[in-house]
Amino acid sequence: METVIEVKNLQKAFGELKILRGVDLKLHKGENIGIVGKSGSGKSVLTKCIVRLIEPDAGEVYISGKDILNMNDNELTAIRKKVGYLFQGGALYDSMNVRENLEFPIRRTQFVGHHSEVENMVVEALENVGLLSAIGKMPAELSVGMRKRIGLARAIILKPEIIFYDEPTSGLDRVTAGEISDLIVEIQEKYQTASIIITHDLKCAKEATNRIILLKDGLFCTEGTFDELSHSEDKEIRDYLT
Repeated sequence: METVIEVKNLQKAFGELKILRGVDLKLHKGENIGIVGKSGSGKSVLTKCIVRLIEPDAGEVYISGKDILNMNDNELTAIRKKVGYLFQGGALYDSMNVRENLEFPIRRTQFVGHHSEVENMVVEALENVGLLSAIGKMPAELSVGMRKRIGLARAIILKPEIIFYDEPTSGLDRVTAGEISDLIVEIQEKYQTASIIITHDLKCAKEATNRIILLKDGLFCTEGTFDELSHSEDKEIRDYLT
């Protein structure tokens, strides 16, 4: 299988607090990996180190075979065009309406095209998350679930090869959380994206991932499918997933 992300011996500390102690990871094309673990275990730090939103202290990170830790700013910008990121709160710009929020990553990457082409990209992204009717609304007019969907639309508007989901169902009711999990799978199947999903939501982990990795004490301690880990001989692992 083609590897789209490879992480080797990734380490990160904040002062005396060691968050990542030597993480190794491979993400394959078209695969959704779930990363689970207790709060503060380093899940979000890991993904931010992978895309260099945070600089790791040591280790290697390759995206599409390219060493991103030794890239200059222009090279890093080019590789980030292949990556979408759904932040935990949606991270919409309050001063922009939905259309403008979705246009922002297009303009930021210096996309050259006719207005109609940009509009088509916005419409397609909103149709993918079932919220075309919200195109002119401001973030303050949207429910939490709608903001998550708009954040997801923005994450996929450039048709990235890789998507990071940071707690995509947090703060949502059970039904809406299930809808977001279904959307993650639909996007994976439609665009053959590879994704890393950070989640405490075991239903999301079960339904939206192909493989789950448990992060504990700054290291990956086990991996497998949801069913494999939920039937593990290790009681601590079983208890975490039940």
